[in-house]
Amino acid sequence: MEQETMLKEILNVLKSHGEQVDHKFSQIYQVFEQMDQRFEQIDRRFDQMESEMKKGFERVDQQLEHLNKKVDGLRAEFTENQGNVDYLLMKNAQHEKKLHELTK
Repeated sequence: MEQETMLKEILNVLKSHGEQVDHKFSQIYQVFEQMDQRFEQIDRRFDQMESEMKKGFERVDQQLEHLNKKVDGLRAEFTENQGNVDYLLMKNAQHEKKLHELTK
């Protein structure tokens, strides 16, 4: 009878220990679930940031393209103006030469 009582006591202790282990595993599982949720939130935030950065880079690329076109236009205009200035300087020199000849 004593052995039976000891066996029952051992089984009760093992059952109690098993319940405690189950409870601890349950707590650990809940912590992991919370961590998973946080990681999912972080992943979503990174996805949002990546999307926002991509849009920002696209805007910057468009603005740079627009600026490049403006610079190209200004460069062409400058070249044209330089040609006009060269022509006017040549004409001015010709007129000065004629005036100089006429004053002699």
